[in-house]
Amino acid sequence: MGAVASSSRRSVLAVPGSSPRFIEKARGLDVDAFFLDLEDAVAPLEKERARENVVAALREGGWGGRIRTVRVNDLGSPWTYRDVIAVVEGAGAELDCLVLPKVTGPEQVSWLDLLLTQIERAVGLPLGRIGIEAQIEDARGLQSIGAIAAASPRLETLVYGPADFMASMNMKTLVVGEQPPGYDVGDAYHYVLMRILTAARAHGLQAIDGPYLQIRDVEAFRRSAGRTAALGFDGKWVLHPSQVAAANEAYAPTQEDYDRAELILDAYEHATTVERRGAVMLGDEMLDEASRKMALVVAAKGRAAGLTQTKRFEPES
Repeated sequence: MGAVASSSRRSVLAVPGSSPRFIEKARGLDVDAFFLDLEDAVAPLEKERARENVVAALREGGWGGRIRTVRVNDLGSPWTYRDVIAVVEGAGAELDCLVLPKVTGPEQVSWLDLLLTQIERAVGLPLGRIGIEAQIEDARGLQSIGAIAAASPRLETLVYGPADFMASMNMKTLVVGEQPPGYDVGDAYHYVLMRILTAARAHGLQAIDGPYLQIRDVEAFRRSAGRTAALGFDGKWVLHPSQVAAANEAYAPTQEDYDRAELILDAYEHATTVERRGAVMLGDEMLDEASRKMALVVAAKGRAAGLTQTKRFEPES
């Protein structure tokens, strides 16, 4: 598994690889992760120059503790293999993951794994350190989601690509992330999101929601992020600085919930190891092993987001 599989990815910033101005601006934003894009954000005639920009940006550094990723072109294009070779040979030591878009089957992830291994061996990089993020963007990818999630030990995340997915399903809407007109019986995307999330969790991966394209409507972005955060997604792609704070807030527990989770873990540990009791009480709440597991999830997300405990467990005398 790649080096940053368990790191926080609440906010994942999309940065056009063809724009040195946007790349420089991205260094100052409070995001957990970013991807320098060689795919949709780059015109065909700018692909080669964008590769050079991306390699230079990674080598120059200044990214702090952010997860450093690059989205290469999809395997239906003529650019993918050159993207991988140029970026990894040029700046592999400064790279955490590659994002592979439009993944439709496990063989595509396996191809990237093999190519990465060959390049790592050729240039002397640690084998297996560079991770893979697979973007699910159509019906074929969703149908093969379980096999994709199991395709490589390098895999770190499954990413939902809403715009291409909606197009592949012939959805009757032009607003990415919003409910199709006339669909008033629930969430049209719930099944898709839960398939991706279930496959991710079954294989120890993170699940990342795709972007919300109405960049000036921060409240709509907040609602979109809140829905997938409630399901259990780990983060969301952001397209604009105005979306960053909303994403960081949505995918982290509140201070109150984080403190409560840490108290549950402390109380459970004290009762089962110090007092050697199976029945665990925290105030008026009875705790069990399932309570501990739920608390572990919230505590881990809080710690990854940089929260610190403000309440301490005090055993009853």
